[in-house]
Amino acid sequence: MKRLGILALALFMQHISAQSNRFVYQVTMKPDAENKSDIKTENAYLDISAEKSLFYSENRYKRDSILQKAFQSGGGRGSISRDQMEGVRTNINYSVEKDKASQKTLFKDRIGRDLYSYEEDRPLNWKMSSETTKIGDYKVQKATTDFAGRKWTAWFTTDLPYQDGPYKFGGLPGLIVKVEDDKGDYSFDLMKNYKIPEIATLNQFGNTLKVKRADYLKQQEKFKADPMSFMQNSGGGGGGFPAAPRSNRGGGNQNPADMRKRMEERVKEEAKKNSNPIELQ
Repeated sequence: MKRLGILALALFMQHISAQSNRFVYQVTMKPDAENKSDIKTENAYLDISAEKSLFYSENRYKRDSILQKAFQSGGGRGSISRDQMEGVRTNINYSVEKDKASQKTLFKDRIGRDLYSYEEDRPLNWKMSSETTKIGDYKVQKATTDFAGRKWTAWFTTDLPYQDGPYKFGGLPGLIVKVEDDKGDYSFDLMKNYKIPEIATLNQFGNTLKVKRADYLKQQEKFKADPMSFMQNSGGGGGGFPAAPRSNRGGGNQNPADMRKRMEERVKEEAKKNSNPIELQ
């Protein structure tokens, strides 16, 4: 009986250690350079396991789940109401995965129909400070870095056994509880954390193209310049979200010229709303 008890305890401890942790951050953003009073706030998850971590938007996860269910049921995107999609709008369309063994950081973002993935090639060079304070329940220490055209201040804690943080931030001797840039345009604040069985699996609609960071930036500019041509030339036109069924309401098939004009207007409007990105360089 004693031996069985020890075995059960060992199995229980193995199960606990195999679990992952989810850290919920409140992300505050001012993405419009011409309208800094337009402040966007949403939650993002940092899921951490023994092998890796994954940072992504809570709304992105909810949106992907809605789309997946619609496609699996055969209804396609046309079966999803505008209200459903409005409720899961996000300014965080990217995800960031950090591999603990290789120390590599992978950034993934959608351009048009396809998902572009690149390995971050700029190291984070932190300057440690002796300054400490308390944020919530955690004793935290200050560190600063220059990254992607912004000066960042992070507060990390050694109260938790992780050396990680939101977005591409990490590499400090503890978990980042708060990190913000000196202009107050972007901040990530830890709100809560809890155990999860495993790290989430994000739906990867379309092709995943592995590129260099410079190539990703070039593709972004091409898409902004001529979104319709970009969509027609990328992935053979078959990647990304399955197309919604065409509707005959309102006079049959849509005029390609009108579609091009509407898409260009939408992309330009999105670019204007995101004229103050998190990475300036």
